[in-house]
Formats: sequence, structure tokens, C-alpha cells
Amino acid sequence: MTGREEDNMAITVERLKELLAFEEVSLTLADSSAENRDGYILERLRFRLNDGTEVRGFLTRPSEGFLTRGPAILYAHAHGARWDIGASELIDGRPALLDAPGPALARDGYVVLCIDMPTFGERAGVTEDAATKAALWHGKTLFGQMLSEQAAALAWLAGRPEVDPQRIGVTGLSMGATLAYFLSALDPRVKANAHLCCYADFATLVETGAHNLHGHYLTVPGVLKETSIGEIAGLVAPRPQLICVGWDDPLTPPDAVERAFAETEAAYLRAQALGALVFLPQADVGHRETAEMRRAVLAFFKGYL
Repeated sequence: MTGREEDNMAITVERLKELLAFEEVSLTLADSSAENRDGYILERLRFRLNDGTEVRGFLTRPSEGFLTRGPAILYAHAHGARWDIGASELIDGRPALLDAPGPALARDGYVVLCIDMPTFGERAGVTEDAATKAALWHGKTLFGQMLSEQAAALAWLAGRPEVDPQRIGVTGLSMGATLAYFLSALDPRVKANAHLCCYADFATLVETGAHNLHGHYLTVPGVLKETSIGEIAGLVAPRPQLICVGWDDPLTPPDAVERAFAETEAAYLRAQALGALVFLPQADVGHRETAEMRRAVLAFFKGYL
């Protein structure tokens, strides 16, 4: 059971947006600088949201020019109780990653964008607890705010002259993974998504107490009464989706992963797109990226973007 009546239809995108308090926002580029690195170009970006909030971003792209528009990836950064890192994960990496993903993806031919989420990076002056409470008191959610800003970043990335808007993927690890598949469920502009180490049935996590290992950003009132993670990830069908988990990851225990995957798989079966759903579970792996995961992500995007 998922906390809702089993004979209900799967949740709609519009209803999920209502639960998240998703809003249409925009990012306006205020400042940028570029520098040549080893095999790629790094752009340091500064955006402004509709309300004037400044948002730091980083973009990596191939050093050679494009003859035609090429593929792009929106990269969502992780949590890891390191609110100081934020978007700099793209160029500096973090302990749970093999290395910095931005340079690796740029050298593989992708334009890659990452922005600071609320309470992270240069926006860490407001704590996650405070931001979550404030959002809920106003009838909103911090996770919905994050997804709203990711959608705005997606729109900005799609407008880059070197980017083919029909070839944009999304990826991330941990919190970045939840942002990746939720955004893909909400926004059809995402053509393929690959996520690592944060896919599990929330109701099962609550039953076992593992939900308390996740951050407050994920607090969405009433979500389990109406849907589940497996169904939400299933909204991505028939578009390609790669799910990577470690069986020893305490944030994604096997029972919760298997329960979610059964629902996501059923959605892809109904869409007659089972071949577009790729599942990579790894034994003896915790909450971290592995070399096998990295290879799978690169092969996945090469095949679908």
C-alpha cells in the first residue's frame, strides 16, 4: 500500500504541481564570465529571479565550437548536509562523486548548467529548516520552490544558442536525483533523465524510520495520500529514465526501492516503453557514485540525447 486507495488513478501532473505549490518563475542573466579550462570552457553566471533574488550558477561546455546545436544537461546538485557546496559541485565535485561532473560531461560534448538551490551555496544564509517552515506557513513547499527554479534553469538552458532544446537531459545524485525525476515528471522539455542514489518508496521509508535520513526540503504535505515515488517517476514514461541505486544505501533500502520500481515499471509497461527504463542496482554500494554508474550515465545520455 502507498497510503492511498489502490484503485485510484495515478496522480496527474497538474495535481502534483498543486501539492508541491509549483510556480512559474524565470531566471534572468545578470552577469557572466568565461574562462578556458583543460578541455572545456567554464562560465560563471549570476542570475536574478522574479523577486530580485540573486542565484549563482556554473556552466561547462565543450571548448570546440558547435557547427550545429548540440545536447545539454541540467545538473541538480546534492544535499549531503553540506549547505556550503551548492552549485560548485559541478566544477569541484564532492566526496560522494567520483570527480567533478561538469568537466567530464563537457568533454563528452554536453553544455551543462547547475544553479544554487535555496539554502545552498551562496544562498546558505537562510537555513533549510527556516526556509521549510516559512514555505509551509505560506502554503508552499521548499521542494516546490526548488523545482520551480530548476524549471526556470531548464528554460534558460534551452535558450542558449549552442543548445538544441529537443536534446536536454537532467541528472543528479541524492537531492539532485529527486530533483531530476520530479522535474522530469513535471516538465516534458526533459528528454531523458538519469538519477543516482535517491529513489525509494516514501511510505516504506516512513514505516522503517529511514525517512528521517532525508532532508526537510522533501516535506510535501499530503503527498502520500495521493501518490508515491514509483508513480511520480512513472509520469516520466515514455521518455528515457536511468535509475541507479546502491543496495547498501541507508537512504534507499532495498524494500523501498523494489516497491517504487514495481510502480515505475508498470507505468512504462502501460506506455509500451519498457525499453526506455534502465535500472542499475549495485550490491555492496552505499550512498555514492560508482564508476559503473558514471559509465551508465554517459552511455545513457549518448544513446538518448
